Amino acid sequence: MNTTVVKLDQTAIILSRGIFDLLKSHIRTRKLSKYNEAKLELELKSATQVLRSALPQNIVDVNTRVRVKELTTGNEFTYDLVAPGKARRKHQTISILSPIGVAMLGYPEGAELQWEMTGGIKAYRITSVLKLNSFKASAQPVL
Repeated sequence: MNTTVVKLDQTAIILSRGIFDLLKSHIRTRKLSKYNEAKLELELKSATQVLRSALPQNIVDVNTRVRVKELTTGNEFTYDLVAPGKARRKHQTISILSPIGVAMLGYPEGAELQWEMTGGIKAYRITSVLKLNSFKASAQPVL
C-alpha cells in the first residue's frame, strides 16, 4: 500500500532540541500509524531546532493551551498540552505525545495540518496558542 503524505502548511515546524529528540524517539517506539510516522519523519527532516528560550511564543510546545478547529466539521477544541508524565484527565491536560499533541507540536498559530486519528485523516487549523506556566497548567480549566 502506498501512503501519500500531504502537508497542508508548507512552513517548517520549529521545535526545541529536547522536543525534537523526544519525537525522534517516539517514532522508534512504532506507536504511530504508517501515515503519521511518514508525516512526522518528513516534518522532522525540515524542522528548525532552537533553544527552548528562543522558541517563539506562537509555537505549539509543552505547557501550551492550544485551540484548534477541525476544518471538515467546524468543531473547535481546546487542549492543554503537558509533558507525558504530567498529563491528568482530572486536570484536563493531555500529553504532548497524544495523537493530537504530536500532530500540533512545532506548528505556529494559524497553521493548517492533518493527522490520522481513530476516525481517519482529519484536517485542523490552530486558532490560538497560549503558553502556560508549568505549575498552572494543571490548575487552569479548559476554555
